[in-house]
Parts: sequence; structure tokens; C-alpha cells
Amino acid sequence: MVTGFYDKPTGSIQYVVADPVTRHCAIIDPVLDFDEKSGATGTANADALLDFIKEQEFTLEWILDTHPHADHFSAAYYLKQKTGVPTAIGARVTDVQNLWKVIYNWPDFPADGSQWDRLFADGESFSIGRLPVRVIHSPGHTLASITYVVGDAAFIHDTLFMPDSGTARADFPGGSAARLWRSIQDILALPDETRLFTGHDYQPDGREARWESTVAEQKATNSHMSTCRSEAEFVAVREARDRTLPMPRLILHALQVNINGGRLPEPEANGRRYLKFPLNAL
Repeated sequence: MVTGFYDKPTGSIQYVVADPVTRHCAIIDPVLDFDEKSGATGTANADALLDFIKEQEFTLEWILDTHPHADHFSAAYYLKQKTGVPTAIGARVTDVQNLWKVIYNWPDFPADGSQWDRLFADGESFSIGRLPVRVIHSPGHTLASITYVVGDAAFIHDTLFMPDSGTARADFPGGSAARLWRSIQDILALPDETRLFTGHDYQPDGREARWESTVAEQKATNSHMSTCRSEAEFVAVREARDRTLPMPRLILHALQVNINGGRLPEPEANGRRYLKFPLNAL
């Protein structure tokens, strides 16, 4: 059972994935609300997930992120505080931490992944209730991106978007279009009927938000993958597209929170929390 929750301000999709037999579930890629104009944070998105889980009489077993997000704050830490449920992310998050601690000039930051309860390696398995879950390391968009394959569903984060939107950008620090191509090949090697759940939808041409496709659909109609026949061709298309894109408006806000497992900066002596911005770093 998969239920998606769309956050229109960031175009993000959050998921609750449940085993219908045991009614155990996981949350994938939860959003902590943030208004950059006022500096206000909120928990409406995360609380809606918890309300849904309570209504469905599910038991929350995991709080999962696919990667350190550059366009929204992760609500993983907030949810762990509320529920006591373990958090997890891919083991290569330490590569992202070490990269960004330099950008933020954060020498004392512990870039060891200790901000999460579990770090999943490529090929590792675990379960949600009785549902088997397999982890695939899927770098390209970030160094740490992973895919969760849960039964006949795969949560593919920012690799493939819906077919009419193509693929995710690969020009962030640590990103690589060539790695993204190879990660997408791994995903498209799954059975054709595998349901693919993407991490974002930006509603091209104003259509309704969508987030579910299949491997077969992506192979046949994805606007990048159905036309690019080689890695070199894809890299040329992806890099040309990336050169036209501005950086996400929240990247410098979000990554200092998300490489820290969703923790906001500690309050200073006056009781307020402050974000830090490196100028001219990107």
C-alpha cells in the first residue's frame, strides 16, 4: 500500500508505505515546512503523515530519506522526536557531509552519518512489516542517493521524474550526469511492471501533480530516456539542460539542515536559531 502526499510549494512527494498484512509502515522523504521569506518553520506536512498513520491504524516502523535534499528540509528528526522510530538514509551520505562541511566552513561537524540510526549500503535488505526492501545505490543527482525497492514498487527519488518531465538534474556539488545515466539503467532493469514512485513533480503545462509510473512507461515515453540511446548522448542532453537551470531556491537553506539528519541549527544565546549562507560558493 503506497500513499503519496504532495507538497506544492516544493513540488515534493512524501510517501507512507504500508504492509497490508501487518499494517506496519514507513515514511519516505518527509518534508519539514519552511518559508524562506519569514524564516518560519512548521510541521503541517509531517503532522499530516502522522495523522494518516493514526487514522489507518498503522504502526510506524521506519523514517527513511532517499538522499540529503536540496529543495526542502527533511522532517526526519522531528518525526523521530515525536515517535521514537529509527531514521535511515544511504551510507554514502558521509560523502555528501564531507563535501558540504567544507562549503559551510563547518570544521567540527561530525561527517560520520551518526545523525541517523541506520545507514544502508548498496544491496542491503531490510523489511517493512513482512514487505522485503532492497536498497540500490543510485548516485548522480547526489553522491548519496538511494532507491528503495519495496515489493513491486521502487522509490526512485530524483533520478527519473514522470515521463513528460524527463530526468533529474546532476549539476549539484558531487553530481554527475554519467553516474545518473548508470543509476537509471539499474532502475530500468527492474521488471517492466515495477511501479516507480518519483520524488518530485513540477506539474508541466499546469497538469495535475503525478508521481507514479512503471518501468515500461519510462522506457517507452520518458522524454530523455526514450530518445537518448547512449550514455554520451544522455550526458550531453542532461548537461545542456542543467546549464539553463538556476540553483534551487532553498539549496543553501536546506543542506545544512539535511546533512545533519533534519536537525535545525542549535539555538544561540538569545534563544534563536540561525542559518548560515556561504556567499559565491555555487
